[in-house]
Amino acid sequence: MLRSMRRVTPARPAWKFLVVTLTAGLLTAACGSSSTSPSAASTPSATPPATTSPAASSPAPGATSALCQDVAAFRASVDKLKHVTIGRGTTDELKADVADVKTKLSAVKTEAHGQAQAQISAMEDSIAKLQSAIKTLSSNFSASAVSGTVSALRGVAASASSLLAALSKQCPSATSSPST
Repeated sequence: MLRSMRRVTPARPAWKFLVVTLTAGLLTAACGSSSTSPSAASTPSATPPATTSPAASSPAPGATSALCQDVAAFRASVDKLKHVTIGRGTTDELKADVADVKTKLSAVKTEAHGQAQAQISAMEDSIAKLQSAIKTLSSNFSASAVSGTVSALRGVAASASSLLAALSKQCPSATSSPST
């Protein structure tokens, strides 16, 4: 009995691999840790931490209310962004969701009056990286571009979690991790 040396493998379209990879990446992003990477944590900052006077660290009660409303809107916007499906033809939706997060972050920054400045700056940097990844994705849709976008999305989620944790004292409803 001679067996054929030819290996038979079923043909699998590349899109199935892409969907499985994307799903795994999104699940990881949604359920992943929000801690910073060792390299980011060990990088020294060029600017010393900002010090604020007691008056500056505690906004007036009306300001806190406005801040908390903006924080709630920001959290909802991040939640929406985290749950977008990445695929062909979804870059416009991604761009719109990122623009919304950026707008909500701007409102939080204005109402925070200098509070959580480091976390806000980190969030702005994460958004810029995600926008760059989306630009790459829209010009060259590939597994590599999807992976880069998912990675940048994880960075946005981690930065948002850190920002919400920093603002949770002023706004107790600002949990450290946006709902999934």
